[in-house]
Amino acid sequence: QNWTRGMSYCLHSESHLDTGPIYVRENGKLHMVNQGAGGIQNVSPKTRPFRLFSRGFSVELCMNREDDRARRQRTDHFIFTYTKEGNLRYSAKSLFSLVLGYISDNVDHIDSLIGFPEQIAEKLFSAAEARQKFTEPVTGLRALQKFTEAYGNLVLCSLCLRNRYLLISEKLEEIKSFRELTCLDLSCCKLGDEHELLEHLTKEALSSVKRLLLKDNSLSDAGLRRMTAPVRVLKKGLENLLVLDLSCNPKITDVGIGYLLSFKKLNCLDISGTGLKDVDAVIKRIQTQIGLVHSKVPLKEFDHSNCKTEGWAEQTVLQWEQAVMEARKPQDNLRSRTAALRFYGKTHRIEEVVKCKLVEAETKTSGNLQFYKEKVQNCHLPLKKEVVGSHELRNSKKRALAEQEKERTSKQKHLCLTVEDWDLLNTY
Repeated sequence: QNWTRGMSYCLHSESHLDTGPIYVRENGKLHMVNQGAGGIQNVSPKTRPFRLFSRGFSVELCMNREDDRARRQRTDHFIFTYTKEGNLRYSAKSLFSLVLGYISDNVDHIDSLIGFPEQIAEKLFSAAEARQKFTEPVTGLRALQKFTEAYGNLVLCSLCLRNRYLLISEKLEEIKSFRELTCLDLSCCKLGDEHELLEHLTKEALSSVKRLLLKDNSLSDAGLRRMTAPVRVLKKGLENLLVLDLSCNPKITDVGIGYLLSFKKLNCLDISGTGLKDVDAVIKRIQTQIGLVHSKVPLKEFDHSNCKTEGWAEQTVLQWEQAVMEARKPQDNLRSRTAALRFYGKTHRIEEVVKCKLVEAETKTSGNLQFYKEKVQNCHLPLKKEVVGSHELRNSKKRALAEQEKERTSKQKHLCLTVEDWDLLNTY
């Protein structure tokens, strides 16, 4: 009895523990301890199912647990298709596609692509572009430079950045990495004379540019002097330029037009909307020195319809533009504020300037100053005009001799460089 009292005391002291029924074997008999009465009952135990864990317990297997990205990469190794019967069928991808995907995921770690086949490089560029690797801030620029160094104009041969001044400011280094461009449209970007991209135009990487559109960029005579210095003195830079658009730059005067006379290969020139004082003298000077004739009709070379972004990186430029537009979305909340300003008679000046960029071109068509080079078509003349053709050939020879003499005198003038020209050349 003392033993049962001790057992009862022990049970009451630890009653907070849910130990369940307790069985005690004594003299070959099994007794159950009654916790409520504090004694031992000689009762046959009821069968009770054995539970290792409580009812609310659950088990989660964590073996070979992977994150979503790794699980996605594992399923990318297979191609899932459906048969005619409607059954799901999968087949393994080729080793080439697996390796191509791995390299495109780590394209910024490539040392060099020089000597690599162009066909495979284009597929690698497309795979990295689909993963938006070229939109990343640091690694994207490094990866893009590997392609431009090896493949030049295949990556991009024509670039249209018309009215995309925000894209230029955000992706300036990426834009400067493009090489061997033949067409570059920077119209309506308000770059100014001191912009870094205009300085980059004089570098050897863009000496292949044949069509340059700099309409409405706040350029002046100083900017033209800086842009033409390598061509005038070193015979480098934009020496292959064929089409040049400098319209809607009112700070360009007669002095600045003199710097353009160093572009001997120029076929089309647009200086409409500039600040010329003596227009007739400028027209005569352009015609005599570089052989360009004033056009009375607007030329199709300056309608900006032929210039578009072309090359491997065409979609990359679109991705950059989308990223810039998404970054500007929070500013759309200010529309209510601008509406209130308009209600009280106040307008947002910056917004008006952006919207009026394209209107300025239409308002200045009355002062058209576009030039083109005439093509000689002697082979299409009739037989009756052979005598007239011979006289024209003689006159053309005389004109050629006169032009050669003028070129010699002009070269002598160009050799007399000013101190500002020498300071500018020392920067190259």
